[in-house]
Amino acid sequence: MTTPSGPFTHPPVEVGLVGAGPWARAMHARMLAAGPETRLTAVWARRPAAAHETAAPYGARVAASFDELLDRCEAVAFAVPPAVQAELAPRAARRGKALLLEKPLGPDLASAEHVADAVQAAGVVSQLVLTKRYHPATDTFLKAARAREITGARSCYLHGAFLGGEFATGWRLEHGALLDLGPHLLDLLDTAIGPIKAIRSSGDPRRWIELTCEHESGAVSQASLSGAVAVPRALTRIDLFGPQQPLSYDTADIDHEECWPILRRAFATAVRTGRATALDATRGLYLQRLIEQAARSVADRPAA
Repeated sequence: MTTPSGPFTHPPVEVGLVGAGPWARAMHARMLAAGPETRLTAVWARRPAAAHETAAPYGARVAASFDELLDRCEAVAFAVPPAVQAELAPRAARRGKALLLEKPLGPDLASAEHVADAVQAAGVVSQLVLTKRYHPATDTFLKAARAREITGARSCYLHGAFLGGEFATGWRLEHGALLDLGPHLLDLLDTAIGPIKAIRSSGDPRRWIELTCEHESGAVSQASLSGAVAVPRALTRIDLFGPQQPLSYDTADIDHEECWPILRRAFATAVRTGRATALDATRGLYLQRLIEQAARSVADRPAA
């Protein structure tokens, strides 16, 4: 995603943060408080002590309730499990708040539709935190990919976070890599090669799942997903093949700190202009439909 050029001439967007877990502390709160395009005004979480720990370094208020948070902001950022986001995001939309949403929109397709429908009905700006899409290297890769004829692709997103540690959370262990990592990789493949029209899958999302995607262009891509393998670092790689030499994308050398200013600027610009980026709730619903199709493919496969 290209960073809007020129100085940000609007007042900072006042953002309330829902959630106080490791991702809220490590990314959301720090990014939103850094400005100058946004200001972290308040934090609400179901554990008040955790909310205080998240808010205190930035002088933000701790809201006693979700409704109080809504009273103190014009936009809401979510850093909570998908089921909680699907419950609360529609309430925020109905209050006219812009939404910075995590992927996936919800734990299942019905809840994702509920979020997307609420955003559309309220006419509010929404944006997805698809982290890698906000790095300049990703933008360069996608532009180069769209200029090519692509016959096929291989890709992977692998890490060991589900094996233990603070990101081995309940929803990730229950649903696995398809719901957690799938939105990232499917978004990149769909954008680089063209719309995905069908997906087949095999494996266990909680251990290792393999996806075969058929694109409208006729290209076929494969994606390996796992959050339960011991690797030295997270692996995200895409290799595109066709009549030209292969085109590769690898996040090994990407500094994710470069993503946050671009993400923040894009969101604030969207809020102030009233024009959402392409990475909005509608995109999130599209990705969730692909995930649902892949999940059905696994469920429908006869047992060996």
